[in-house]
Amino acid sequence: THFVIVLSALIHDVDHPGTSNVHLVQTKSPLAMKYNNKSVAERHSLHTALDILMEDEFHELQHCIFPTREQYSRFRQLLINAVLATDVVDEECRDLRSSRWEKAFRHHQQEQQQQFSTAIDSSTAMNQRATSVLEHIIQASDVAHTMQHWRVFCKWNERLYHEMYQAYQAGRSTFDPSANWYQGQLDFFDNYIIPLAKKLQECGIFGVSSDEYLRYALENRREWKEKGLEVSRRMEMSAQVLLQKRESQHSENDLRWSSVPEERPSGQ
Repeated sequence: THFVIVLSALIHDVDHPGTSNVHLVQTKSPLAMKYNNKSVAERHSLHTALDILMEDEFHELQHCIFPTREQYSRFRQLLINAVLATDVVDEECRDLRSSRWEKAFRHHQQEQQQQFSTAIDSSTAMNQRATSVLEHIIQASDVAHTMQHWRVFCKWNERLYHEMYQAYQAGRSTFDPSANWYQGQLDFFDNYIIPLAKKLQECGIFGVSSDEYLRYALENRREWKEKGLEVSRRMEMSAQVLLQKRESQHSENDLRWSSVPEERPSGQ
């Protein structure tokens, strides 16, 4: 399980198409058709990573991770659950995770007080809690910059903005980040980041560090409310400049190739 957590954090964006699942589905991309319009980018990353892991050259690593077929099945299922947990847009998946969390933790104290569960029921409940915790750890790894120092948050927030801006300008996305980035980040903190940090604190998996993650999330939300409008304007300007530089470089490359004399066969 520990290895699954580390591996999931490493692979959950492998070979990402650079645009959202919504756009992939709307444009009827080959990837969307392949994965039946469900968690497209996540399933693609998962299958890409698993295909590489199962190559013959990694036979010894495979034996270390899952020496038996039963262990492989368990490993694969945990990995699938973890990577798919990073799809926070799909409503069906989100509702399922929320329901699993409710069953695992909201009623845990009540179940302990009643003490009517059999040993099997207790084992099942423990597995449910472990699965739910695993999902939320991976979700946290996906947005870890939001629960770190303000400078770290700004660094990766800007890189995300640039990626989305370039996708929009290239026609690979219908989402224009410059339209409402400031308010969108506040909503993201309120509706996802802070509730996620509170769940990590509630389950106690990180001990006192969970308090720190929540504190950073709340502090980043406060600073963004105060400074986010100006930060968003600077990010938009830098994204435009970067895009112009890349377009200029492409134009220069096209001009350079067009000026190369065409080779003619010898003897002519």
